[in-house]
Parts: sequence; structure tokens; C-alpha cells
Amino acid sequence: MAKKGPRNVITLECTEARKEGKSPSRYTTTKNKKTTPERVELKKYNPSLRRVTVHKEVK
Repeated sequence: MAKKGPRNVITLECTEARKEGKSPSRYTTTKNKKTTPERVELKKYNPSLRRVTVHKEVK
């Protein structure tokens, strides 16, 4: 049974990979929708670009 509460599973997608014509890396994580209702931006590693890039939350 799923946990009840304000935390949701979200997907983060690289913003710079599509500009360079490569496939974007994706990460999954959770966030508390009560404390952070806006979209999340985190710096994560993109293996296809071999560097740390900004990853934004996708719907």
C-alpha cells in the first residue's frame, strides 16, 4: 500500500542536453508539495554530457 502524506514522486530532466542534440538524463526523487509548491531545479550529473547540469522538474 502506498504511503499517505504530502510527499510526491517527481521526475527531473536535464535542460542543456536537448540544446546540444543529445538525449536528456532523468532522475526521480520526492518532494513535499506543501512546503515547495513550485517546480524544483537541482544540479545533477548528466552522463551523456559528462558534466553537472541543471535538471528541472517535468510534469
